[in-house]
Amino acid sequence: MEAETLALAHEVDFSMWGLFLRATLTVKLVMIMLIIASFWAWAVIIQKWLLYRAARSEADRFDRAFWSGEPLDGLFEQIGPEPSGASEKVFAAGMVEWQRSHKEDGGLIANATSRIDRSMDVAIAKEGERLQNGLTVLATIGSSAPFIGLFGTVVGIMNAFIEIAEQQNTNLAVVAPGIAEALLATGLGLLAAIPAVIFYNKLSADSDRIVAGYEAFADEFATILSRQLDG
Repeated sequence: MEAETLALAHEVDFSMWGLFLRATLTVKLVMIMLIIASFWAWAVIIQKWLLYRAARSEADRFDRAFWSGEPLDGLFEQIGPEPSGASEKVFAAGMVEWQRSHKEDGGLIANATSRIDRSMDVAIAKEGERLQNGLTVLATIGSSAPFIGLFGTVVGIMNAFIEIAEQQNTNLAVVAPGIAEALLATGLGLLAAIPAVIFYNKLSADSDRIVAGYEAFADEFATILSRQLDG
């Protein structure tokens, strides 16, 4: 009997693909769901990493142009009222409202400073939303994937015990394949969740720093315009 059991154990394919093929339909669906979630998480991570790198580069380029000493009107004419860069959009929002605040006789409409600040705040909020968009996917995967994997494990272990009862054999060689299939679901859940949680925290912090840079620039720009108003 032991010789037959050992021979059966040697015949079982314990590779990930083999365990997947042996799993029941429910466990297979759980594994497929977790694999898709893992690819989805990495797609968001890579897309956000590229987006944030481009945003930082654009902010650095605009910062050098802004502090180069060129007149603000000349810089605004170069980038236009609807630029593509985030920093440029904040600057353009302030300049557009600055120009609208001038009367035909050259004077300024009352409360121009507050309107300029609100215009730049709206532009910053839109850019912040664009930077944050998609991070909820990482948060959802990071929080739910371990439990989805645990569900697959529970179902797999339940099926393993059912198989033990049907075969009337508690030998480890009989139990091991079913337990391994069940634990594979937990492993896939952790494989999806761990990178999602780590990069969610990192990318959220990066997004906050980028938005803080926009807000700092808006404050500096508002100060410059306020000096011109006082002058």
